[in-house]
Amino acid sequence: MAAGTKDYYAILGVDRDASDDEIKRAFRRKARETHPDVSDHDDAEERFKEINEAYDVLSDASKRQMYDQYGTVDGRFGGGPDLGDIFGGFGMEDIFSAFFTGVYGGNRRVRFEGRDMAAHVSISLEEAATGVDKDLVVDRLAPCEVCGATGMAPGANVVTCPECGGTGQQVTQRRTFLGVMQSVQPCTRCGQTGSVIDRPCEECEGSGRVPDRQHVTVTVPAGISDGMQLRLTGVGEAGIRGADAGDLIVTVHVREHEFLHREGDDLHCRVSVSIAQAALGAEIRTPGLLDAVGVKVPAGTQFGDVIRVKGQGMPRLRGSARGDLLVHLAVEIPKKLNKRQRQLLEEFSAEFGGTRGEPATPLQKLKDWLTS
Repeated sequence: MAAGTKDYYAILGVDRDASDDEIKRAFRRKARETHPDVSDHDDAEERFKEINEAYDVLSDASKRQMYDQYGTVDGRFGGGPDLGDIFGGFGMEDIFSAFFTGVYGGNRRVRFEGRDMAAHVSISLEEAATGVDKDLVVDRLAPCEVCGATGMAPGANVVTCPECGGTGQQVTQRRTFLGVMQSVQPCTRCGQTGSVIDRPCEECEGSGRVPDRQHVTVTVPAGISDGMQLRLTGVGEAGIRGADAGDLIVTVHVREHEFLHREGDDLHCRVSVSIAQAALGAEIRTPGLLDAVGVKVPAGTQFGDVIRVKGQGMPRLRGSARGDLLVHLAVEIPKKLNKRQRQLLEEFSAEFGGTRGEPATPLQKLKDWLTS
């Protein structure tokens, strides 16, 4: 291993031949021990990020293979990904923060349903035209496999909350000069449910969900536009104790194309033709979205003319029709001419009533007509 490279196996406390499950369990255990919300160590935040970095590499088969072989991933030594930027800032650190606040917390009624999560995916214009499957890595609170998302250890029971006596509220009294003042607040022990688990699952600490990193495949349909969103039901944050999970909302970004510009379902491109092709007409081929496209240039084409090629644009989203390809023509004027080319152009100019590009006078035009 190269000097200065971090030993990710040592960071997680596993052997180099550890299985995926062993790595996952070690990651969860270490994360719980070092999370800044529960650790008193001054370097807890740095250690927590280091553990995330190690898990990001060792939980991915291709990254782990590269790390085992070269001691680094993507040419970096000890410089793992910035997990705080995953999914627009909702990364593993935020997930653990939510986890460590406990199943119930604060003075509001607990939300059992999982939250929606956001992700982004970038595709090419060709992929937008054909449709494509994209793999994402999702950091989420997933259902606990140890307890089956129930939050209960074997033989555990749901019992009346000892703090509120099953009312879901906590009553406090204090004496003032006006008399005894009484206040009622939601029970922080049971989250206003009135019941608790007498023996919580040790893996998820009674929540029925654990922080995890999972691979998700997003199917992007053909014809999708930049900025559109896809909703993956139930792939967001898992609910508490088996409650409904949130959704994963994926925003699709379509990258700009080198030659083609998209407007709705139509595509635009710019093509240059020679003077002869513009004057005489021609059959040309221009780069299309997936293959070259034949374009018929009519005789007498002018600079800036647009030719519409039907059905060569983008497919319409969830439809069978396609947009068109609009070819914007530019007549290319040669900057240098050889002797023969100059002679031909001068003859051409004279034939049309001018010399060296000078327009014919009305008298010259009349003379040419009378002598023709």
